[in-house]
Amino acid sequence: MVVKPVVLALTRSSETTAARVAAAINAQVHGRTGRVTTADVFFNNALDHARDLFASGTPIVGVCASGILIRAVAPLLADKRSEPPVISISDDGTVVVPLLGGHHGANRLARMIADALGGSAAVTTAGDVALGVALDEPPAGWRLVNPDDAKDAMALLLGGGGVLLLGDNAKEATWLHELPVGDDVRISCTMSAVGNIGPNHLHFAPQRVALGVGCTRNCPSDEVSALVSSVLSDAGVSPAAIHSVNTIDLKADEPAILELARSIDAPLRLFSAEELESETPRLENPSEVVLEEVGCHGVSEGAALAQVGTAGSLWKTKRKSANATCALTLSDLPLTVQNGRSRGRLSVVGIGPGQASWRTPEVSRLVADADELVGYGLYIDLLGSLVAGKPRADFPLGREEERCRYALECAAKGRNVALVCSGDAGIYAMASLVFELMDRSPSDRGVSPAARRVEVICSPGVSALQGAAARAGAPLGHDFCTISLSDLLTPREDILRRIAAAGQGDFVIAFYNPVSVRRRTLLAEARDMLLQHRPADTPVMLASNLGRPTEYVRYRRLADLRVNEVDMLTVVLVGSSQSRLVHLGEGPRMYTPRGYAKKMDQGPDSSHTPDEPGQDAPLSGNDYLAASQATS
Repeated sequence: MVVKPVVLALTRSSETTAARVAAAINAQVHGRTGRVTTADVFFNNALDHARDLFASGTPIVGVCASGILIRAVAPLLADKRSEPPVISISDDGTVVVPLLGGHHGANRLARMIADALGGSAAVTTAGDVALGVALDEPPAGWRLVNPDDAKDAMALLLGGGGVLLLGDNAKEATWLHELPVGDDVRISCTMSAVGNIGPNHLHFAPQRVALGVGCTRNCPSDEVSALVSSVLSDAGVSPAAIHSVNTIDLKADEPAILELARSIDAPLRLFSAEELESETPRLENPSEVVLEEVGCHGVSEGAALAQVGTAGSLWKTKRKSANATCALTLSDLPLTVQNGRSRGRLSVVGIGPGQASWRTPEVSRLVADADELVGYGLYIDLLGSLVAGKPRADFPLGREEERCRYALECAAKGRNVALVCSGDAGIYAMASLVFELMDRSPSDRGVSPAARRVEVICSPGVSALQGAAARAGAPLGHDFCTISLSDLLTPREDILRRIAAAGQGDFVIAFYNPVSVRRRTLLAEARDMLLQHRPADTPVMLASNLGRPTEYVRYRRLADLRVNEVDMLTVVLVGSSQSRLVHLGEGPRMYTPRGYAKKMDQGPDSSHTPDEPGQDAPLSGNDYLAASQATS
């Protein structure tokens, strides 16, 4: 998915230029609060805002000093192949500087902006400056088969070498025609497979082929792969020339077809039975059996034809295996648009307590990519300017089932939907309900068959438990558990039984949903039950509104815990019998010893077996689980 750039205006003197840039590239203007009068979105802190946009994968065009953007994104720089473009522009628009992502759209975008403003694009990428082309950024409709070799090939050309253009599509590769001529680097422009590619031999494939596939439910992946490979081999076509994998929407979740699309790195595009049936006059092998089963006369031929439309025709007719079919269509020119729709996706994201610094970059990217946001209104609002201009569906507390059902059915239409949860989406949040709805049949209050075929991604967030523990110090240094005190969905007897078990097991306990307006007794009962198993002075942490401006942390003795100072936005962390408070310059910090005291008391010369993950000692069951979770 292509994410639209955002234009940043930091001062009143930059407003006019920012507005002109936004109009030229169809982007929104984000303005600094109190410094800018007109903008689509306002923000308070320029560094935080730019950093949040960058983490989400949003291209940034800042009408400001380059240093501001550099300082903002510097802590996040890791992989130039995946980072979004970052461009700075002088206030008067005369100078446009692509700072990052030159070969991933920044140079092209900078030139577009410079043309619109009548300024100059200060492109410094060596290939663009000396040769006027970036070999690792072919135009739409072409794919570089060996991108990792482009840097070395470019170095050869910058050193004075020349290019020998080869292949039956060399004439169409017009962006390469101005390169110096020679035999230092061969460039093959062809749909056919090319051998011996490397730093001295690049292969650009024009994506003129649409692949149509169909198969029975749960057809083996290797059968589909072998069938497609045989057709491509007979046609003399490299998988890189495939523009898309196309099929009927009923196969949106077919494992073999999903694996095929992943293996050849081509987008999966879906068509309804009605759309495929309209291609019947162009089919070579219409089938009444297929019509009876799925509502159209052909899947593989029809889907491939639907993708190329009138720009191409059927090239390789339907070929069958025991459980699958495939066909190829050929377009007159490289395909630059995608017909049909993508598989719907629901991203169930945990945004943490709300502050941007505690939100993972993956969650920010999923939110930025989403076509629509769904969730409790307060949680979506906590995302701030990241959600500006996006369609959203707000649901109040108490309508969680409706919220998840709406999100799934919206994704079933081929949309990219983000279901926004606070904390971690899998801890007392919506992820579980999403899968429960998908696990039920429509007759059993489940979602529609189309909704069961969407892709579901769960992305972790900082839970209230983790946030509270970090603020406290290290209360979860040993075994712990979480218990929700809400009896809306869990019988009261079950809650009491779990509290008793946790008390007997001497677990550190994090109580979620400790009280509500009508439910005021369970927390007091929990306190009294735990006092039967641990001392009265056991430390208890009360953490409210974690990560927000109104954050409030305090400590109590277990015996002194009172219900009236706790609300639904408070996490209650009750220590084990071993938990302690240590008083430091920053105030009290809570920790639970792991057992190292025995080693420390024995002295530095005592023999012991290391038990930290990654050391030589065999891990216990709990340590092994912790180590595997930490590294997965």
